Amino acid sequence: MKIVDTHQHLWDESMFSYPWLKDQTSTLRGGFQMKDYLAATQGTTIYKSVHLECDVDEHFLLQETQYILSLAEQDNPLEGVVAGGRPDRSDFRTYLDLITGHPKLKGIRRVLHNEPDDLARSRHFIAGIRLLEEYDLSFDICVLARQLPSAIDLVGECPGVSFILDHCGIPRVKERELHPWAENIEKLSGFSNVVCKISGLVAYADPQKWHPEDLRPFVEHVIKCFGWDRVMFGSDWPVCNRAATCGRWVDTLMYLTGNGGERNQRKLFQENAERVYRLV
Repeated sequence: MKIVDTHQHLWDESMFSYPWLKDQTSTLRGGFQMKDYLAATQGTTIYKSVHLECDVDEHFLLQETQYILSLAEQDNPLEGVVAGGRPDRSDFRTYLDLITGHPKLKGIRRVLHNEPDDLARSRHFIAGIRLLEEYDLSFDICVLARQLPSAIDLVGECPGVSFILDHCGIPRVKERELHPWAENIEKLSGFSNVVCKISGLVAYADPQKWHPEDLRPFVEHVIKCFGWDRVMFGSDWPVCNRAATCGRWVDTLMYLTGNGGERNQRKLFQENAERVYRLV
């Protein structure tokens, strides 16, 4: 089965600054380049990927986007790019004008789990997100479980924008905390313009002791709420390395979704991604 990876990262601390990495273990420090991704995915059937911005220092937002878009022009699996952005800033339109036009630019993301919970409810943020419809760009929502209510409000304010929820809304997997995450996922799934990535779960499990069954309640609830037509696979490489190799995560999700049958797995692992991110 061919696989589209909707959530890979590349970063290089010798090129750009990533403030969040200063608090990370050596597992994520340094650099992760395309050659490393190709090595990490060897043995899987990943043949296309989407790069997600890496929460780079704001000073380097434009440079990171330009760098990744240049990589997407080379011979590798990179078919889509979700760039970093600051929708709440007054110069957001100017920034969009600088980066749009490249056929592989698909969307914008701002990591919100390091920001005040109400940022996504602010008037300026909502206005910036609404601009994305005009530029035919989607928005990746990256929030903690406790911030899902603000994500629900944001989506409700922007019915014309395509949204992708990253990492299943970052549930507290290690703590096995299903509520109120489950209720908020159900509410968010009620908006037809939202798709959910099944990604990142292993990074929030117990890194030493996690078992596939620890993830099952979260995976099955997301699929129940969004349905097979609105879920997508993402590796979250190299962040997944905290707890699993890319190959192990692929195998785990294949196992957990096996009861859905090959037709539905093909939607999860390939077809939905090509439709949602408009991949060639």
